[in-house]
Parts: sequence; structure tokens; C-alpha cells
Amino acid sequence: MSDALKGADGALRCPWALSADDYVAYHDEEWGRPVHGDDALYERLCLEAFQSGLSWITILRRREGFRAAFAAFRIAEVATFTDADKERLLADTGIIRNRAKIEATVANARVLADWEPGELDELIWSFAPDPATRPAPKSLSEVPAVTDESTALSKALKKRGIRFVGPTTAYALMQACGLVNDHLTDCAYRKGAPKGAF
Repeated sequence: MSDALKGADGALRCPWALSADDYVAYHDEEWGRPVHGDDALYERLCLEAFQSGLSWITILRRREGFRAAFAAFRIAEVATFTDADKERLLADTGIIRNRAKIEATVANARVLADWEPGELDELIWSFAPDPATRPAPKSLSEVPAVTDESTALSKALKKRGIRFVGPTTAYALMQACGLVNDHLTDCAYRKGAPKGAF
């Protein structure tokens, strides 16, 4: 028996997806779906870092504010942010105003701007485990917070100069970007969206 719960539409979902209305679309349409592209992965990396110590719903509800504040997370643009931009961000009520996280977001963009196109994508996805080695979790208690792969990914990113990406943050990134599939075994969205869902 899985921990999956029925939503208002009758579809079984991971229970966290039903804890707030904002979560439903994120769970159904994004979480666990493969994400590729350096800018797209940089965005997820930044948002997961901002989430550290907070609930994901706090970040999700400010996502458009983050995109507006950080030039849609285009690495090349964020890399040019000045001290004046950082002060602007610290005054922006549309985001989480944490100086260390803002500094890391800009610093990481400057590091990544020197990488080859596709290099971030290739590095992150090189740590995706073989799906055959990961049975579908039946309960939330079977979903880890950290894995050997996330620890190795964290170390690899830190070695390359990327900040604010510990093993837990790295695993949340892996879950969000589809490197692992932690939808529960009975979740209707484990294999993607049910036909006609949206």
C-alpha cells in the first residue's frame, strides 16, 4: 500500500503535492521531469539554494519574482551583475532577501559563464543513477534526503567553484530535474502525466 493520496480530480498523487494548491501543478507538470540546458539547470540550482532552511512553497510562490530579479536566470546576464545590482536585490520584496544567497547566485553565474556551453548540463546529468537500481518508493519514508550520488555531485560542483550546494540541496535538485524519480509507486504522475490530465 502506497502513501499516495487522491486529489480533487481523483488521481493519486504524492501526499506533499496536496498540502497546498500551488504544489499540485508543480508536482504534476514539473517535479521529476527531465530538465536540460545550462540556464534552466542554473535556475533550479539557484532556487534550491534559496530554499535551504525554508519550505519549497515559499520559493515556488516567489518564482516569478526571482525570474524578474535575476534576468530570467540567464547565466551570461547574471554574471555581469554589479554591487549595485546586489543592493537592488536586497531591497526586492519579490525574492528571499538573503545576502549570502544573493552573493552566491551572482558568484556562481560568474563561474559558469566561463564554462563551455552544455558543460553544466553534462556535469549534473553525469551523476544520474541507473533507474534500474532505484525501486519506486511506496512511502515518503523511503525517499532519501541525501544519496551517494548527491554527495558526489555536491563535491564536484564545489570543486569547480559553485557555492551553496550541499548534498541535500544537490539531491533536491536531482529530484526536481528528473535525475531521479521519487514519485511514489502509486502516484499517477510517476510515469509522466496521465492521458488527458492537461
